[in-house]
Amino acid sequence: MTTIERVETFLVAPRWLFVRVETTDGIVGWGEATCEGRSETVRTAVDQLSELLIGRDALRIEDHWQVMTKGSFYRGGPILASAVAGLDQALWDIAGKHYGAPVHQLLGGPVRDRIRVYGWVGGDEPSEVRDQISAAVESGLTAVKMNASGPMSPVGSVAELDGVVQRVAAAREVLGDHRDVAVDFHGRFSLATARRVAPLLEPYRPFFLEEPVVPENSHLIGELVRATTTPVSTGERLYNRQEFLPVLQAGIAVAQPDLSHAGGITEVRKIAALAEVYDVQLAPHCPLGPIALASCLQVGFATPNYLIQEQSIGIHYNLGAEVLDYCLDKEPLTFVDGYVERLTGPGLGIEIDENAVRVADKRGHAWRSPTWRHRDGSYAEW
Repeated sequence: MTTIERVETFLVAPRWLFVRVETTDGIVGWGEATCEGRSETVRTAVDQLSELLIGRDALRIEDHWQVMTKGSFYRGGPILASAVAGLDQALWDIAGKHYGAPVHQLLGGPVRDRIRVYGWVGGDEPSEVRDQISAAVESGLTAVKMNASGPMSPVGSVAELDGVVQRVAAAREVLGDHRDVAVDFHGRFSLATARRVAPLLEPYRPFFLEEPVVPENSHLIGELVRATTTPVSTGERLYNRQEFLPVLQAGIAVAQPDLSHAGGITEVRKIAALAEVYDVQLAPHCPLGPIALASCLQVGFATPNYLIQEQSIGIHYNLGAEVLDYCLDKEPLTFVDGYVERLTGPGLGIEIDENAVRVADKRGHAWRSPTWRHRDGSYAEW
């Protein structure tokens, strides 16, 4: 029996939490339980959940997932779901290494040979947007995502709305007709403001409008879906199938679960199957590290309704370390013409530099989400 012997966690720059699971026969699996700004809390949750795993058969992944998610009276939410996600990824990594196959083979085999990727671009002014997107295009990307705005008034002013339109127009000018731009509302818009700005963006044909309302207001997202012809996406702050069901029923076009928040590979595969029933595509959220990215890709290679993959190489959050810095071999996560080729190595398909991780953990990190306020001093949505 491939018995779980040890579970360790590593808090590493820039803002990630890695999970290492080792078995009695020497197999090591890696997962990523990052919860941005709350990873120390998740670390404690991983330690507690590991009590359910030590001494158990590592290959009983579904059983472990059921016990970890349903085995206590209080359950769910981003902290526990992120802890489960990191452990679940590590168990799938162990299973792949045990059987000598990439995880996507264990999930039913590949349905594609490469996955399209996109990157985030910044810029507060149209000229900055043009420069950053030009650099992304030169790097080979065929799709980018940009913030619609910074902090937004509860009822957007003419200047604020025009600013959104001008930045997206600048993006389309650089990208032309054969590349895509997704626009992230980041939950900063009230429903009323989102409904006003969405039709103004239609001439620039965004790939999708992301998280137009905060997840607490998911019951309102159908109002925006009906107000625009542009595909609407959400899901980075939804953590299970039950939370996705209402937004799928409301008519979103793209579901964006996060493999490090929404219960890992096991749950996201189920979210993908549910989304397929509603003719919805999957585009997992992943502004995180290499383990989360590899986990996303393993799901993507075995999932028919997989649209595109977010990745965070070069993102502004990556201070102190970059996505590939903890990989022994960077080749598997190298992008060619805006795509990543199918991972063929066992498990998650990447090799983690354990020494670099242990050194980085000694330095740790204390990344926190920024907080903003409106001009009148009231709190502004992040």
